[in-house]
Amino acid sequence: MRNIKIIEVRSEIGAGTRGASLGIDAIRIAALDFMSNLFVNFPSEAVENENRLLYEPIASPYAKRIQGIHTMYERVSAVVAETVKSGLFPLVLAGDHSTAGATIAGLKIAKPKRRLGVVWIDAHADLHSPFTTPSGNMHGMPLSISLADDNQENQVHNLDDKTLEYWKKLKAIGKIEPKILPEDIVFIALRDFEKEEEAIIKKGNVKVIPVAELRKKGVENVVRQTFLHLSQCDDIYVSFDVDSLDSSISRGTGTPVSNGLKEREAEDLVASFMQHHKICCFEIAEVNPTLDKENLMAEIAFNILQRSVNLLLLN
Repeated sequence: MRNIKIIEVRSEIGAGTRGASLGIDAIRIAALDFMSNLFVNFPSEAVENENRLLYEPIASPYAKRIQGIHTMYERVSAVVAETVKSGLFPLVLAGDHSTAGATIAGLKIAKPKRRLGVVWIDAHADLHSPFTTPSGNMHGMPLSISLADDNQENQVHNLDDKTLEYWKKLKAIGKIEPKILPEDIVFIALRDFEKEEEAIIKKGNVKVIPVAELRKKGVENVVRQTFLHLSQCDDIYVSFDVDSLDSSISRGTGTPVSNGLKEREAEDLVASFMQHHKICCFEIAEVNPTLDKENLMAEIAFNILQRSVNLLLLN
C-alpha cells in the first residue's frame, strides 16, 4: 500500500490559453459530485503560484514569463522532493504542463542516484526550447528542460541574455543536469509536434507509441512494452496531459487534438501503469474548465485519478 500526498500546482503562466489554474478546483468539484472522499482521505499541499504575472507585460517572447516559471520550478521541485523523502507517493495535480519539469527535478533531487523513466501521455512532445519554440509558451518545454537539450542544431531564435540566464537556471535546478535521458522517455498518444521536436525524438531514439498502435496491440501489451523499454530505470514517473484524449471529449483543455484516446482507453492505460511497483509519481495536467461544458473534462480526469488511487492503495 502506498501512502499518498496530493500536491496542487495552480499555475498557468506557461500556457497560451487562460484558465488551466482552475482545473484543480474543477477536479475537486467533480469529486464532490461523485461523493468521493479522495480529497479528504489524503494530505494535500497547495504550492504558491505566480499567476499575477499574467497581468504584467511579457519580457521574454521566446520563453514567456520564464522568471516566474523558474520560481515555480524551485517551489514545486522542493515540495515533490520533500514528499518523496518522507516516504509518500506524490500525486500531482497541475494547471498547465510547464511545471512537469519541476516534478521531474523534485524526483531526481530526492533520489539523485536513481535512473528515472518518464511515461508522457500527451498529444504534444513538449520538447521545444526558447531557441525553437513557435509560440514562446513554456508548457511546450518541460521535457527539453529535463533533458537539458537546447536543440541549437535547429535554432530559429536568438535569445537575449536574461532569457538565456533563466533558461540555464531552469536546466540546472537541483544541480543535476540532465535529469533524464532521451532513451528513458516513452510518448503515448503523441500526434501533434513540430519538426524541431521530431529532430530530438529521432536523435535520441525516443520511443513513441501512437494511438493506432495502442488500439491494435491493446493497453496491456503497450504497458508491458513500455516497462520493457524502461527496464533499466529504477523509478518511473507518469505524466498525463488531458489533451491526450480525443478532441471530441477533451474540449476542456487549451490545445485539443483529434484522433486521441477514448476515455476508457486513457483510464485503462493509467490504471495498468499504476499497478507497477516502479511507478514513483503520477501527474495530471491541463484541465481547463473555462473551455468546457458541464465540467466534463474534470470529471474524466477525476475518474482516472480515483481509479489510479484505488490501485495505488492496493499495491
